[in-house]
Amino acid sequence: MLTSVDPQTATAVYIDSLGVDALAQAAAYTQGNHWLLLVSLLVAWLNCWLFVRLDILGRLNQLLASKLRALRVFLLCSSYFLVTSIVTMPLAIYAGWWRETSYNRTSQLLGDFLSQTLLSTAIFAVLGGLFFLMLYELIRRVGQRWWVWSGMMTALALSILLLISPILIEPLFNQYQPVPAGQVQNELRKLATRAQIPVDRIFTYDGSRQSNNFTANVSGIGSSARIAISDVALSSATLDEVKAVTAHEVGHYVLGHIWYIVGLYALLAILFFFISARSFGLFARLFGLKAPLDSAVGLPVLMFIISLLGFLGEPITNSLIRANELAADRYSLEAVRLPDAMAGALVKTAEYRDPRPHPLQEFLFYTHPSVERRVLMAMQWKAEHGG
Repeated sequence: MLTSVDPQTATAVYIDSLGVDALAQAAAYTQGNHWLLLVSLLVAWLNCWLFVRLDILGRLNQLLASKLRALRVFLLCSSYFLVTSIVTMPLAIYAGWWRETSYNRTSQLLGDFLSQTLLSTAIFAVLGGLFFLMLYELIRRVGQRWWVWSGMMTALALSILLLISPILIEPLFNQYQPVPAGQVQNELRKLATRAQIPVDRIFTYDGSRQSNNFTANVSGIGSSARIAISDVALSSATLDEVKAVTAHEVGHYVLGHIWYIVGLYALLAILFFFISARSFGLFARLFGLKAPLDSAVGLPVLMFIISLLGFLGEPITNSLIRANELAADRYSLEAVRLPDAMAGALVKTAEYRDPRPHPLQEFLFYTHPSVERRVLMAMQWKAEHGG
């Protein structure tokens, strides 16, 4: 059934409702984020240069010469991530706290930000050390075609991380609780039941501790899978908007997008490690590194190559992720049939994501379709289905 709704006009009304000043601020904030990607790559180059020039891992390797090889490799890799966090801390404070505060995207105190950053650094150092210990074992045991098996190893590592993260890691940073009893809980339980999702897997969490952004997410796999809605979203959205947002996250869950992401990163691991194996010698010479590929002393160069490939490949990975987001939007529209509520919720996210980017900007940098594109799809659905 068609209605008299003009999708283009309705979309413009929603976007313009933010006001000129808010739209200008969102554009400035978004463009700054894009520049930070380039700055991060330059910092990765500087970090690699410092490691090689100061021979940090080479000297540490000599100090650990008496240790078992596996323990030595793990300590070298973990130390790399710990020292890297120190080198990059000024950028982390600027990008993750000072800039977010200046744009009113967070109310988090600097002390809390630093304590959580140190905690995440410690966790990443351990997990990163374990991952690259397995990788160097793979290189040592398999030989030249180690990169072929790297995808399977990456998929296994990601699956384990996804399984344990909601249970062991995420609670270290936020408090997760069932949605409080009442109308919101009743409606979300109906939505979960229709999608055959256990009703005890929908949570709210204190996302306002880190961010003022309107967010929700799906995480975990198997018995640890859950849908989480930030307290910011619950406090600032209408009931219909909460239903639309939750249905979007349910869509990710039902459509198996987590496994899609695992598969995507497994394939990227094969590609990135293949290119790394072929180009390691060139980059080692450029940085002045003498260690071979199969030595953990060369991890700084390997990580820079991966960072560079990630930067260059971001438009492709973003395009694939955007397709998932549109699929989840369509699921929400069909599940709860609330196009205006979805549009209203999406406009709230435009405060920290330019809703009207240039198409090239969207292709290169956006992990989600632009708010304008998503609202337009909701309005087109409304026109086709009679609201």
